Amino acid sequence: MAQPPLLTLQNIALTFGSTPLLEAADLTVMPRARVALVGRNGSGKSTLLKIAAGLVEADAGERFLQPGTTVRYMPQEPDMASHATLRDYVLAGLGPADDPYRADYLMEQLAVKVDADPASVSGGEARRAALARTLAPEPDIVLLDEPTNHLDLPVIEWLEGELAQLRSALVFISHDRRFAENLSRETVWIDRGRSRTMNKSFVHFEGWRDTLLEEEELERHKLDRKIVREEHWVVHGVSGRRKRNVRRLAELAKLRETRANARKVQGGVQMTVGDAETSGKIAIKAKGISKIYGERDIVKPLNITVQRGDRIGLVGPNGSGKTTLVRLLTAEIEPDAGTVKHGTKLDMVTLDQKREALNPDWTLKDALTDGSGDMVEVAGQQKHVMTYMKEFLFAPEQARTPLHALSGGERGRLMLARALRIPSNLMVLDEPTNDLDLETLDLLQEMLADYAGTVILVSHDRDFLDRVCTSVLMAEGDGKWIEYAGGYTDMVAQRGAGVAAPGADELKKSEKGAIKSKAPAPKSTAPKAASTKLSFKQKYALENLPKEIEALDAKIEQLSAKMSDPGFFTKDPDGFAKATEEVAKVQARKDEAEEEWLELEMLREEMEG
Repeated sequence: MAQPPLLTLQNIALTFGSTPLLEAADLTVMPRARVALVGRNGSGKSTLLKIAAGLVEADAGERFLQPGTTVRYMPQEPDMASHATLRDYVLAGLGPADDPYRADYLMEQLAVKVDADPASVSGGEARRAALARTLAPEPDIVLLDEPTNHLDLPVIEWLEGELAQLRSALVFISHDRRFAENLSRETVWIDRGRSRTMNKSFVHFEGWRDTLLEEEELERHKLDRKIVREEHWVVHGVSGRRKRNVRRLAELAKLRETRANARKVQGGVQMTVGDAETSGKIAIKAKGISKIYGERDIVKPLNITVQRGDRIGLVGPNGSGKTTLVRLLTAEIEPDAGTVKHGTKLDMVTLDQKREALNPDWTLKDALTDGSGDMVEVAGQQKHVMTYMKEFLFAPEQARTPLHALSGGERGRLMLARALRIPSNLMVLDEPTNDLDLETLDLLQEMLADYAGTVILVSHDRDFLDRVCTSVLMAEGDGKWIEYAGGYTDMVAQRGAGVAAPGADELKKSEKGAIKSKAPAPKSTAPKAASTKLSFKQKYALENLPKEIEALDAKIEQLSAKMSDPGFFTKDPDGFAKATEEVAKVQARKDEAEEEWLELEMLREEMEG
């Protein structure tokens, strides 16, 4: 005998101001269901989840919850203000019949700092405590809004396993593709205020969605043709009985009204990246770099060469030193030992995960124009700020909205808008996927695939790493980093395991190692030069190579300008072929000269150390 649903939402409608957010949204939650709730940022997913939790009352529609059914809801930004410690916050979510030992188990598994003040914890720590509070009572229905945001990979993979064996029904919102694919058995798409249900996992969602949109476009085309035919009849048709004509005119008016009121699919973000001059063949070269904080090794002697066009993903648990290594490679901080050299013509742009560059009191317009005027320079061209806002899905009326009033997704899009307007050939992205919807993530991936420069990426999004990275730099623990070719899945295949949180034994070993090496690593950890000073030939090359590189650049520009003439190939095909061959030779010599100069410059710094 089929079991009745635990929760039913039917024809839910809700309007904020004059704009309808939800018009006819349905949601049915069966026992042990696994439902992925998907849709664009601002489509009403979180609001529908709050209505399901009983926290928001709809303007219209019905909500039915089976008597005795327990529901627990985890919001995107949990409110912990009234609790002294994270433990107090977690235990406050238990009912009289709930087992406090399960709360202790979850706090231990999630590494919750039980005595920490909720006001001082990071976003990831708050999210782990909120998960423990939501899951501890083992309710009949669990509602999770972006549960993986700000979590590292070990916690995400642990959470997947925990939710997979949960006896509760589960409804979740997540823009983490891999998480949604692994957990869902049903997908509900919120689109233009309405819900559409697919009784399959998220793996099949994009193909299903595209088919529905194609069918909708075909129906719209048929409606347009019908309106044209009816309008032709109004103008040229033979007058018949008056009543029939009146009725037909009324039907035409209804068709026009239907067409006018149809809500179109929201447009996508338009990402235009400002390209700087091409950098040298080698973007970054690090030799024997190391970093110690207190008694802990963050980076043990590491050699790595980042070449132009590389897309390197840094992967590891929170606290493994990913951000520190990025700061070392970008020369934001100095290594304790070793050297970092940047290649020629390197122009860097950074997107930080904490959105620290944003002043919460700025308006949206100020953030895009840096508080000056109405124009934004993007890829060397001036654009009006309103036009640029629309490209990133901001409405004109949001121009004076303070940044603290923006949603997480809107802040994420704003950071992208600010970063992409700056010409660059090295892009450093620290958790760029946080709060971005799937469509914006797709466009970001396409933009990075077409980006002519180099990318250094810190991310816990496995699917994003697979789609973007040419190699993965993995934190192996105790300050050791190893580079693996390919994306995250390739790294797991080569390594035999994914990212794991450090265990107690590994932690003890790390602590013992740190005690033995309290002092900074000796200079001998970096490669030593054979002599104490540069030879005359090396000095001459160091001084004159930049001039040669500049001359080679000018030669390449001269040949490129000549080859860009549309009639050159037609008039002189042999000359065009020779020019093409010469450009390749000059470019090869330029790359050699840049690498030679970089090696000599690092050698000079080591000797002057």
